[in-house]
Amino acid sequence: MEIYKKQTLSESFSVYLDKRMTRILLLGIISGFPWVLIGSSLSLWLKEDGLSRSTIGWAGLIFGVYAFNYLWAPLVDRVRIPWLTARIGHRRGWIVTMQIIILISLVCWSMVDPTANLALVITIGLIIAIASATQDITVDALRIEQIGKDEGMSMQAGAAMAVVGWWTGYKLGGVIALYCAEYLQQMGFDNYWQITFLVLGIIIIACNIGLMFVNEQQPTERQASQKRTDEMIEGKIGASGIFAKAATWISGTIAGPIISFFKQNGFKIALGILAFVFLFKIGEAFLGRMSIIFYKEMGFSKSDIALYSKGLGWVTTVVFTLLGGLFAIRSGVIKAMFVSGILMASTNLLFSVLAWSGKSEWLFAVAVIFDDMAAAFATVAFVAFISLLVDRTYTATQYALLASIGTAGRTTLAASSGALVDLLNGDWGIFFVITAVMVIPSLILLWFIHDKLKLP
Repeated sequence: MEIYKKQTLSESFSVYLDKRMTRILLLGIISGFPWVLIGSSLSLWLKEDGLSRSTIGWAGLIFGVYAFNYLWAPLVDRVRIPWLTARIGHRRGWIVTMQIIILISLVCWSMVDPTANLALVITIGLIIAIASATQDITVDALRIEQIGKDEGMSMQAGAAMAVVGWWTGYKLGGVIALYCAEYLQQMGFDNYWQITFLVLGIIIIACNIGLMFVNEQQPTERQASQKRTDEMIEGKIGASGIFAKAATWISGTIAGPIISFFKQNGFKIALGILAFVFLFKIGEAFLGRMSIIFYKEMGFSKSDIALYSKGLGWVTTVVFTLLGGLFAIRSGVIKAMFVSGILMASTNLLFSVLAWSGKSEWLFAVAVIFDDMAAAFATVAFVAFISLLVDRTYTATQYALLASIGTAGRTTLAASSGALVDLLNGDWGIFFVITAVMVIPSLILLWFIHDKLKLP
């Protein structure tokens, strides 16, 4: 009889000491930082230039790009970047290219007045979003490929470190952006946001330097598997020649990852997974899209927001992401999904209390801490969940498909968040209650499919 001994807490925590986790942390930072630019920084820039809540909310439609990056993910999986791929690797070549595009966009933003050229500001923001969404495809693939496909514990720990990195890039990047903007404003610069974007460009350069220390494995096994799929499709086509090969390449690139996903999970369960992923974080997205506008209307300054929402929020997020990773390792990713979903719904109600109580720094701090705790648990569970579902033959494409479907719910629907607040006549308390209720349908769906999922 085989006796199973449960790991101690210290043994579970030791997985974070793997040197691969440091690389994954950096990849998370690279992925999270662009959200500072098109999220809180852009929203506050437009708010302080006199634009309405509804306009700011609809401007957030640029995040919809993340919902559709799976459409070009197959190209990222297979197309080589000239010159860069041969010198720094396939994945890193794509990341550096997208970082350069984001850096150029920041320079362009530094020369634009949003009140006179709103369309241009949003267009540049859209370019940043496209580059960031494309970068995420290969960042996530490179992260997953740092871990062996049978290392379930390491994959969940890697998901936690990726989330810590993402929030580090987002939160600390936000701290730098907000403090820099406020300092420049107090110094008397009218274009303080434009100068801030140039300062943030330095972080982009630093991220690219750090990226060179992330190892990239040779893609021989992945390429061999993709070649076998191409040969199977070519056999089905039953023809040869340049047009048949082109049709085979296109079919293998686009259809292969989707066929693999449905074949692995079964049609009904695959649809259930996609529906759950779409619904899970909608409530969080509605809250997140309007949170900085809410803080501003409550009377908090940029430095208050930087301290409580970004600085204090970053510490909370790091701690509870690591704890969330341990919880997922020891209790299983499915249980972690249920717990984090309930936490998300509960903590959103704290913002209702803040809205109805009036400006209170201690209540603001409490709401931010508990919201970041719930978001940390939810994000690490969600990332681990979809990371465990992907086929290594199509890492970038399948992860991008699942992640972008989740983003679709959070971006396309959450774009109406500002309009919803206006419809409620600015009743922020009721708005946050609605965001709490939004998580319930996804948990019901997960309950029906959880025992049929095929996870390591």
